[in-house]
Parts: sequence; C-alpha cells; structure tokens
Amino acid sequence: MAKLQRLATKEDGIVVIHNPVSEEDLNDRKIQYQILSDKRFAFRYNHMLFLPIEFTWNGNTHTIQYNFCTNPFCKWCGKEQATLKGKSKRYRLSGTKSKKSLVCNPDVINPDRGMTLNCNSITVSNWSVAEEISRLIRVNQTQEVEPDYNFHKDGCTARNLTPFESPKGFYKQGKTLNNSQRWQCKVCKKKTSILPNKRQSTTYRQKRNDILPLFAKLLLNKMPISRTCDILEIGVGTYYQKLEWLYRCCLEFLEKYETTPLANISFKEMWLNTDKMHYNLNNVRKKGQGGQKYFGFEDSQVQTYVVVSTDALSRYVFRSDVAYDWEMTVEDLKYDTVIYKEDHLNDFSKKNNRLDFSYYPQEPSPNDTQKPHEYRTELNDFNKRMQYVDGLHVNPTYTTIAHYWLIKQMVKTREWRMISDNDSSIITAFFRVFSKEVRLSDAHHFLCLLEKNKSRKQCLEEFDDAKADLLDWGFHRGYETKNLRKLAYFSLKELFETHKFHTEIKTDKQSFNVWAKSPITHPLASKDKGFHKVDCTTDLSSLEPKEIAKMIMNVNDNATNSFIQQIRRRLSILERPLMTARGDGKSYIYANFNPKYAQYALTILRTFYNFCETYKSADGKELTPAQRLGITDKVFDLKDIIYLR
Repeated sequence: MAKLQRLATKEDGIVVIHNPVSEEDLNDRKIQYQILSDKRFAFRYNHMLFLPIEFTWNGNTHTIQYNFCTNPFCKWCGKEQATLKGKSKRYRLSGTKSKKSLVCNPDVINPDRGMTLNCNSITVSNWSVAEEISRLIRVNQTQEVEPDYNFHKDGCTARNLTPFESPKGFYKQGKTLNNSQRWQCKVCKKKTSILPNKRQSTTYRQKRNDILPLFAKLLLNKMPISRTCDILEIGVGTYYQKLEWLYRCCLEFLEKYETTPLANISFKEMWLNTDKMHYNLNNVRKKGQGGQKYFGFEDSQVQTYVVVSTDALSRYVFRSDVAYDWEMTVEDLKYDTVIYKEDHLNDFSKKNNRLDFSYYPQEPSPNDTQKPHEYRTELNDFNKRMQYVDGLHVNPTYTTIAHYWLIKQMVKTREWRMISDNDSSIITAFFRVFSKEVRLSDAHHFLCLLEKNKSRKQCLEEFDDAKADLLDWGFHRGYETKNLRKLAYFSLKELFETHKFHTEIKTDKQSFNVWAKSPITHPLASKDKGFHKVDCTTDLSSLEPKEIAKMIMNVNDNATNSFIQQIRRRLSILERPLMTARGDGKSYIYANFNPKYAQYALTILRTFYNFCETYKSADGKELTPAQRLGITDKVFDLKDIIYLR
C-alpha cells in the first residue's frame, strides 16, 4: 500500500537540469564583466541562443531547443540553426537587446525547393524553458514521507536491525490511535511507532478531519474564505492548511486515475483547446510595508495569467497552470545575477528570463552604458514589486511552452489538432513544442475568432438566423435531413471546393503556399456567442475538402469556455472583479494574496470537474469528461478524492 505523501519541494530534485555554464565559463564571465561594455558582454555569450538544454526526469534525459522559425509555411520551420554555404546560415539575429528575434535567410543551396519567407520569430531562453518545465512538474507532484526512525536506545547491540528487514528482532506492541504499527526492540526494549500507510490512515496528523467534505463543497461553491471559517468554526491558518491537504489529495488521486491510465491509452487524434484567463491579485502589501513611506503603492494591480488546455471533444481539462513562481526568492535571484552576470546578458541567454524580473539590478560596471540614475530607478521599481506577495510572475509564453511540453509527454496520439484564439503566446508555444509534427502535417492549428462586443440579443438572433439559413440551404440543395450538424458539414464541404486558407504564389521556377488570413464564418452559431469565424494557420493543401470540412466542424472554444466559466462561478478568489459602491472602479476584494492558493484551488476544481461533474451531450448521455475521454468508467464523488477510496 502507498506510503503517506507530502508536496514536492525544490530540494527533492525531481527534475535535474544540466547546467549549461561550465566553471571555465563562469570564470570568464567574472573577468569580462569588468572589462567589456554590457553590449559587448552580451554578444560574447550569444552562443546560448542555439545551445540545447538537457534535463533528467523520471530517469530519462530530455533535450530542448526552441529557437527556430515558427512559421509553418516557411521551409525553415522547426529546423535548427545550420551553416548553408560559406558564412551564410539559416537564421540571423535581429532586434534590440530586450526583444531579439530570428530572421530567416534565403536558401543559397536549394533555392528552388520550398521558400523562406523572411520570418521574424521571437527568441526564448531554452534554459528558462527548462526551469519552467521543472517548476510545473514539481508543483503537480507529491513525494513519499520518509521519516528517520531510531528503533534502539544508545548502546543497543542490535542497533543495525530494523523491523522492515529483520522483524524477528522486534516485538509487535499493538497499534496506535492512528492505526499504525508499534514495534519494540527485543534487546533494549525501546518502543517505536512507525507512520501508517494510506490504507491504515488517510487522516494522519489531521485535526478536524470530519470537516473536509464540507470544506471542499464550500470551496467549490464560491464561499468566501471568511464565511467558510465562520461556518466551519476554524481559523484562517487552518483554512489554508486544509486547502493544501485537499490539494495533495487531488494530486494523489490524479496520479492514480489520470497519469497511469493515460500512459496506457493511445488516441488516433487529439483536439486541444487552449485559452488564457487573467485575474488581478489582491494588492495588499506585505506586513511591515505600510505607512507614509509606501503611500500610493496600492494603486498598482498585479495581473496574473492562468493557462488552460482541454480536450475539445470530451471537455476533459488536461492542465490549468498559474503563470507564477511562488518558490522564487530575492536571494535566489541575487545569487543567479551575481554568478551568471545576467544583468548584462541578452534575454535568450538568461536562466531567469521567464520571470517578470529576470535579474536583480546591479550597480553599473566600469564600462557599463547604464547611468547611475537609471540603475536607481530600476532598483526602486524592483523594490516596489517586492513589497507585495513573495515570488515572481512568469511570462505566460514560457508557462504555455512548458504546459504543452508536459501535455505532449502525458498524452499519446498520432495527430494533434489545436484550437485557440489569436493569442501570440499560445500560438508560438504550440509551434515550438509541436514543430516536428507541424512539419510532417501531423499537427494543425485552428483559430476560433469571436466578436466579444455582441449583446445577448444579437447572439440569439444570429443563432436563429444560422438555423434558418442551414435548413433553407439544405432544402434547396435537395438534402432530406434536417440535422443541423449534417447540413453544416455538407455546407462546409461545398465551400472548401473553392475556398482555401492559404494562397498559392507562383514564380518562374516554383510555387509555394503562404497563409492567406481569410477566415470563414462557421455555419453553426451558438446562443451565447452567435457566429464565430474559423481560420487555419497551417497548410491543409494536401487534404480533401471533405477532410477539411470534418475538422472545421470541431473548431470551437466551448471546452475552455466551460471550464473558465466554472472557475469564475465556483472559486471565490478567482471571480470577476466587482464594481465599487461609488461606481468609479473595480474592486478585487475577494482576490487572493498568493497565486499559490489559486493553483491549489484550480487543481481541486479541475479534479472535481473531470471526475465528478457530469454533463449531458447531444447523444443524451450524462457522463463526466473523464468517462468521455475513456480513462475511467464511473462517476466519483468528493469523498473518493479526499480519502482515495
């Protein structure tokens, strides 16, 4: 039976990132930092741009390198940097120090095979991507509790024996109140109680265990923290302790009922639907940071992003990750800045480029181009941010890349289909992680474009118009069916006989395709959103109209919208802002102080949503998303999650 679990920490070393900077490099950086200007120093270490980063996880070594072209119509898409002829290379570096990009060079060897499109792809730090992958693995994993037992008194002649290896050297002395075994050494007579396993006790060191089911229900039904404490008659400290306990229970449940089943299932194709949600942290400063000295700080709002990915067909939520690193400390950032000289490096060379403050401001070096007053301003901005919650925000692009990488490891499928809105951080993350599949036409990306300024009345009118138009179209085309989905498919199939999502450009020597940016209006409208437009950013030229029509039928954002609506309606700390009594602004009174607790609550909701919440689909069946995905055959309840029954 499984042992008791605890939340993983950095010290557990679950993911080991192989440091790409050697001791010789560190010494060189230390010397050159005092000699070179910041621009020349950054240029000296530009080799980090294409340097693959290795890390070890679960005994396997993985390598990532995500700096390449991300345009699926370009011949260099997903290909590593290489020397073509002489000094000519696939990519050249362009842009300012804070915003570097890769520009695709023409192919001087085979100019008649495919076409380079002079693309600009924003650079990322491979090292920082690995750090973000490590963080997301760590916050979603538990470790076994391994206590250090001492079964003998000092001087005992049998001090090398343990009841696990030599039970005959001990007496069994019954069970404790927690149902754990008590052992007594036959020589020195010392009695020792060991930790119970999960079968013996699911509530070890857990006071007020009886309130956990009600606590979970209150949490998932938008009950504010203070009201929950009043109802359960507990303190705020106990509330957060119960929240962490419930979060750990969900991680253990997911390990058994999500990770293990998905490792044994292979899908023909997977439709991912990804979206980002943002909320503002409660802007209360940390204790001791009040007073006249800090007047005016509360006016700033700290925005935090949540990345959500679901299966578009079953609505199963694979991941929901908060773009925030609550384990990062100022001391860690100072250390990395001093050791690696990150204040003088280009962004793609930094270890902490994923963070909103990628380095700790340093006094200008002898040949630095930064002025003293600029340094003081930078340091002041950093110190202001540190008056709020511990930790640092993460650039959502890095969180999304790590998010996709982990989904790719978790889900086995031959073909990927991805749906998103026109969010550049999501799109570029998808093309980086799934670059190989995109090149082989095993992955396609679809845009679902909505007009968010429509009124409810307009949406209902468009829904009625869409229904009438499809029925009228089907009647005049001679189709006997009145099934709207079938009629929509026939309509799309006819449309794609002529319409293309790409444009073919012909030259004297060859022809090539580029993205046409010509979306179509989906024939099926919804009551709450009306019509929406659909586009495809990858090359579908090899597919027949009926195959394209079949894919377009699945393009909608209902899956992510459904879960994000649940977040807003069920979690008090993540609800939409309220209008102030004066009506002059928004109030974030229920927002949480620490995004760590938002991650806890999201994981709890995701587990409940996937395994406990049923919904009725067009086939008339009441099933949970996990049942529809095929990883379980039953509906669970909160007690199953809490007690892992």
